[in-house]
Order: sequence, then structure tokens, then C-alpha cells
Amino acid sequence: MSKNKKESFFWTSYSDLMTSLFFVMLVLFILTVALMHNKHKATVKQLEKITILNKSIEQIDTTYFVYDTAFKRHTLRNIQVKFARGSSDINDLPAADLSRLVEAGRAIQNFMRSAKEKIPDAEYLLIIEGQSSKDNYQGNDELSYQRALALVKMWKQKGIKFNNLPCEVIVSGSGQNSKFREKPDIASNTRNQRFVIHIIPKPGNF
Repeated sequence: MSKNKKESFFWTSYSDLMTSLFFVMLVLFILTVALMHNKHKATVKQLEKITILNKSIEQIDTTYFVYDTAFKRHTLRNIQVKFARGSSDINDLPAADLSRLVEAGRAIQNFMRSAKEKIPDAEYLLIIEGQSSKDNYQGNDELSYQRALALVKMWKQKGIKFNNLPCEVIVSGSGQNSKFREKPDIASNTRNQRFVIHIIPKPGNF
């Protein structure tokens, strides 16, 4: 083969190789752009769903709950939860408040049912957090947990359950360490011998 033919063959092969590489890079570039675009669309859609989910909590019955702007959460309205010192007996509370606590539980149950119909992907955390006064009693953590558990048991006795609803129930006791406490946060303030209810939207499988 002559020198000219060898050079011609080399440059033809080189040209074909560069064309193939260019085509591969072009395909990869287009694929990357498409994937990034789809990912962006999915992220925007997820954000919209999360926004809807966060706002959904505003639909809870305002007869029993009011929005606390300081802590950005809903709290019980017109229900005084104050256990006797060292006690987790829910019957420490006045009968009228016990009745309203039952109705508040039903309001949460109804809200969860409505959310399940309106937002199929909706999921919530329902946290019952027991508390104690800041008296440095060594059993405050256990005592506060028992106070929260007392509410859940009472709800169950009244037929208020969340098994088939988009809701995970967590019973906890924070003792004297929670952020959400009545002021002044001192030993003599028995208003912290209570439980608080948190309803927290969570994104779920969006």
C-alpha cells in the first residue's frame, strides 16, 4: 500500500471515530438534560404537595384547637390539662375538660379521615407529649409518659382510634425538658403537669 493510501485510510478512520464519539457525547448530553428537567419537574411537584399538606392542618376543628403563632403549632382551646402532683390519673381533670378532650380526639379523627379523602398521599405524626412541673422529681420522665398514655387509653375506650388513618401515633414523655411549656417554668407552676398534642404533617411517599 502506498504512503498516500495509508494516510488517506488513517484520516478516514480517525474522522469516523471522532464522528462516533461526537454522536455518543451528544446523546449523553441530551439524556442528561432530559433527566435534569424531569428531576426538576418532580421536585416542583413534590414541593407543591408538601405545601398543600402543611396547609391542610389549618382545616382542623377550631372549636377544640387554636393556632399558636409563637410556636407555629395548634394547641388545645379552652381545655385545662393539669394533673395532680405526682399523678398520671386522667380523672384528676374536671369532667367538663375530660368531655372536651374526648371531642378533641374525635375532631382529630375526623380531620384524618377528611385528609385521607382529599390528599391520598397525606401522612401525619400525632404526638401525645406528657410533661411535668420543674420540681426535679426523679421519676418525671416516666410520670410524663404515663400522663400522655392516659389520654390515648381514654380515647381508645371511647372508640377513638387511628389504625386505618394516615396517622402514626407516638406517645412520649418529655418530663421537664420540652420547649412547649407554660411560663414561668418553675417548680410551683402546676400547669406544666399536663400533656400536649402535636399534629405534624410529613411528606410520605411523594
